[in-house]
Amino acid sequence: MSVAAAMAFVTVASAAPASAADPTPRGDSSSSTVKAAKAKVKTVKVKNKKNKAAHIVPFTDAIYPSCAGIPDCISVGRVAYNYRISQYEVTVGEWVRFLNVVNPDGKNRHKLWNGRVESSTAWPKYGQVDRKKKARPGNHYRVAFPQWANKPYGFADFLRSARFVNSLYNGSTKTKGMEKGGFKVRKHTVRFSPVTETGMYNLKKKNATRTKSKGFVVPSQDEWIKSAYYSPGGDGEYGYWKYPTNPGVFGAGTADGPTSTLLNPGNGNVTNSAIQPLATDLVPDTTPPTWCPSQLSTVECDSVNPLGLSPVAYQELYKASLSTIGQAKTRSPWGTLDQGGNAVEWTDTITAPPAGFPTNRVWRRLHGGVPNSTAYQLWISAVGLQPQDNAFFERTYPWLGFRVGYIGGK
Repeated sequence: MSVAAAMAFVTVASAAPASAADPTPRGDSSSSTVKAAKAKVKTVKVKNKKNKAAHIVPFTDAIYPSCAGIPDCISVGRVAYNYRISQYEVTVGEWVRFLNVVNPDGKNRHKLWNGRVESSTAWPKYGQVDRKKKARPGNHYRVAFPQWANKPYGFADFLRSARFVNSLYNGSTKTKGMEKGGFKVRKHTVRFSPVTETGMYNLKKKNATRTKSKGFVVPSQDEWIKSAYYSPGGDGEYGYWKYPTNPGVFGAGTADGPTSTLLNPGNGNVTNSAIQPLATDLVPDTTPPTWCPSQLSTVECDSVNPLGLSPVAYQELYKASLSTIGQAKTRSPWGTLDQGGNAVEWTDTITAPPAGFPTNRVWRRLHGGVPNSTAYQLWISAVGLQPQDNAFFERTYPWLGFRVGYIGGK
């Protein structure tokens, strides 16, 4: 399978419809010390236990009152319990702190890091995490460039996501309430645990599902969709928005989608957040949301890649980049950020593989769009799917992320 075909498949999993440079030096050891081995997870509460499902056909610009008589229709977004979901995607800085707790000797247990693509040497423009072989215990993994610390981690598969969640589940947590952006937010300060194979998910089982009724989770597809699209105010159509950023108009294609972010070319910060609604995705005939660490040369940014692509092919296939979390400033109905655009996000929902694909692998749903694709990926109907441990995409796709949820709490 070509890189172009593979990228198209992971982004749609179905037939798609028609500033100043940052002078900070390389290496961010401050974010990878044992003393800083905590995550600060800010969650919002998603309520309304009686919400109705959305009835959609995957990757179709429509929503229906029911699935009756609609071929290939599925029902999504119905969640009959209150839960919490993080406002932001898991960042590179958080991932590095996690790595240093679970792999303090840098030996890369469970293959949580792939230096052939994730290092700044192998992939200058997209490499987020470097490893130093000779370092103090708990200090081997480092944010490749400081500008990456608050960007979404972009090389996740489901198993990596579940191990991160298990570490949170098994860690010690302190919580406090706060208000931000007009939404009541709970901040969970969690000390990472080195225990990753059991907790919320028993990863000895290939098709791991939740084993606990309370604690941190990778959100399910329905939890993810409800937090992104279901409007407690009843606006949208049948109570759902078309995008996580704005209600949109079903049937209008992508013309009603959010504006694309513009990014500082040296640090990836959003520079046009005054324009709303906004998302880090591609809008045709506009400047792609892209950046490259200012410490790198133009040749490194535009040419060096681990895929063996020519500079022309590389720049055509890899047009866009992840932006700093939250800076688009456009919120979902429940107050989350970047559920539209930035990294596409894993859910823990297991699904059947596409027709003709082997059934001996575990496939899971993803949602949310990527900066390298247009607004149809932000639709509520963009219910993608991938094998939970697809090594090919780990090596070719730098926009796979996740956020965490919390079930069973207040």
